[in-house]
Amino acid sequence: MTVTTRSEQAAFGGVQGFYEHASEECGGPMRFAVYQPPAALRGERVPVLYYLAGLTCTEETFVIKAGAQRVAAELGLAIVTMDTSPRAARHPGDDASWDFGQGAGFYLDATEAPWSASYRMHAYVTRELRELVEARFPLDGARRGVFGHSMGGHGALVLALRHPDLYRSVSAFAPIVAPSRVPWGEKAFTGYLGPGRARWREWDACELVATARFASAPLVDQGLADKFLERELRPELFEEACRAAGQPITVRRHEGYDHSYYFLATFVEAHLRHHDAALG
Repeated sequence: MTVTTRSEQAAFGGVQGFYEHASEECGGPMRFAVYQPPAALRGERVPVLYYLAGLTCTEETFVIKAGAQRVAAELGLAIVTMDTSPRAARHPGDDASWDFGQGAGFYLDATEAPWSASYRMHAYVTRELRELVEARFPLDGARRGVFGHSMGGHGALVLALRHPDLYRSVSAFAPIVAPSRVPWGEKAFTGYLGPGRARWREWDACELVATARFASAPLVDQGLADKFLERELRPELFEEACRAAGQPITVRRHEGYDHSYYFLATFVEAHLRHHDAALG
């Protein structure tokens, strides 16, 4: 598969690169980014973390705002980021609102037309992009983790529950843990999956954890000044679901922190070290 290099920059002894390729799952060009730590440049196969961004974000948001490269270089972790939805395959109404369509793929495989033709972010992340980057870069596919923010936190938890064979570690910043029960998820799931709520359960971490297990205990950080906390995020629902299922989990709550990337930048080092401990 042809990959176009958009740019590459030296960062903390490694390389931060931005790339583009033609995606079959998403029906057109998709952009992604890879941070290679110094160990990768020395020819070592390094553990890899896949970061899933939130609503309205792109493959650049975490790379520019989170400040993760310094610690990733120290720990020898590669970080892969990707766009949050298809951009080239346009559908009517895909830019009518900020929480559905463009920038809001919810890391699922849509079943409703016209979205089902290209809104296949689950297949894109777990298969197409994974196979592409792990063939092109010196990444160790046996040591793979996933993490994300908000909509991407939902994606990280769901992908890790659906694919414990793929992801050995998982963490999330302010995740949407129960999309079937909050407005953001209800809007997205109705559009992408149709009105039948039985299908929604396949993409809801609170539902999945009743019968699925993580490869290792997840870490969740939540700011208590987050304006979306009570309406959209509801971390207590996931804690309850994990407790009922006997699933270990660490949820940390932080006074004064909101939903922004200042929150992520504050705690990203703890998340990278959490993954490093699990991935060895």
